[in-house]
Amino acid sequence: MPFTPYHFGFGFFLGIIFFPFIDFTVVMIASVVLDLEPLTIIILDLPLPLHGFFHTYLGATIISLLLTVCIWPLRRYLSRIASILRLHQQSSFRHILPASLIGTYSHVFLDSILYAEMNPLYPLLGNPFLNLVWSISIYDFCVVFGLLGFVLYIVRFYRSLSSPTEKETQTSPFD
Repeated sequence: MPFTPYHFGFGFFLGIIFFPFIDFTVVMIASVVLDLEPLTIIILDLPLPLHGFFHTYLGATIISLLLTVCIWPLRRYLSRIASILRLHQQSSFRHILPASLIGTYSHVFLDSILYAEMNPLYPLLGNPFLNLVWSISIYDFCVVFGLLGFVLYIVRFYRSLSSPTEKETQTSPFD
């Protein structure tokens, strides 16, 4: 799904559901960062498949680790942005790394259902997930889960209006 908002939908849902355990802004960034690969290939007109090495679980792991290292110094800034949305978190490494992995791995899985050129289990060749479900179902899945995530966010937002900001970081994803 190069250059589409579909990954944001599923990333948003995952970020809200796992909010107390993972960093919301990181899972949102991680759910789309892998699409820099096809963007670069298109812009530079490279003779490579659009969904190459970084659209594998090995490549996604490397990107997740790099993203974690890059986001670590920005965590306070990102936390302030999330606080505007009433999604205040005390970001830590134990929240950033899993968020990064969840975002990139979900991206690889969703794309691997759609694109034949992918080798998600590289160095093993082939794509065992190709056509696991109809392509349109993946798009619908992302839209539905994005809307569900938005509904859960609205519930969380209105519940947070009546509670202190610190309460938002407790264990229930709906508090």
